[in-house]
Amino acid sequence: MKSGIKVFAPASVGNVGVGFDTLGLCLERPGDEIIARFTDEWSGLRITEITGAKGKLPKEVERNTAGVAAQRLLEHLDETERGIEFRIHKKMPFGSGLGSSAASAVAGVMAVNELFRRPLEKRDLLPFALDGEEIASGSRHADNVAPSLLGGLILTRDHATLDVHRLPMLRGLQVVVVHPQVEILTKDARNILSDTVPLKNHVEQSANLAAFCVAAYSGNLELMRRSLRDVVIEPQRKQLIPGFDAAQAAAMENDALGCSISGSGPSIFALCQNTLIAEKVSRAIQGVYQNLKIKSQSFISGINQEGAVKC
Repeated sequence: MKSGIKVFAPASVGNVGVGFDTLGLCLERPGDEIIARFTDEWSGLRITEITGAKGKLPKEVERNTAGVAAQRLLEHLDETERGIEFRIHKKMPFGSGLGSSAASAVAGVMAVNELFRRPLEKRDLLPFALDGEEIASGSRHADNVAPSLLGGLILTRDHATLDVHRLPMLRGLQVVVVHPQVEILTKDARNILSDTVPLKNHVEQSANLAAFCVAAYSGNLELMRRSLRDVVIEPQRKQLIPGFDAAQAAAMENDALGCSISGSGPSIFALCQNTLIAEKVSRAIQGVYQNLKIKSQSFISGINQEGAVKC
């Protein structure tokens, strides 16, 4: 048996509250792993093992997020006949708002690129990862895929042209993510959204997004605290998340810089100035769900500046 390589693609927080379909940041954990190797036993890509998915993911390449992303890259490289084995290890929950499908797609293209000794730069893998993400979410949005692949805080100006840009972020900031054990599918969370936005809310949200970007560049935490407020998407989606208002209030009462829905939910994220505050915020939000008798899982992470990596 030929030796293989292992890649890791991390979870991400999409939207970051004020940047619907525009902002995303990369977490250190959780994430997905793929072990890939060349083989002479067959031609083409095969997925031989999937763990951690509780039987929810297909092994058929054209129905699997990682498989589709990898296959599109192989087509680009003209290497579709090369025998390749994927073993996929899902280490994050489905329908959590943490970019699970994006991480799988990113891991798929990273694995192929590493097997072939990096014929493409990391950034050039983005369109192929989006091919995989599209089969899961039904749309080509880079707000989870780009940070999972590239790391950091990413602004996507335009999805069609993949006009993506890394924003600076003050080192030491911590992200708390609490995942209550309820499932919300991205498609369902998108269907609930209105096609119209009141002018007042549009102006306020635009100002908040601009101010958040200024705060990221300047390190002005008080400006970040004032601007991390979603007045467009959060009010519509929070009804899908039990206990959201109480969880958000608990986070802010414990000195979070801001707290909102991670991606399409139900995970809730809070941006915190340091680890001590993050731990307090994590306990406070989980306390809300304990009182509601809803199981929850909490992660505390710095902002991952590397994104997907070969292990």
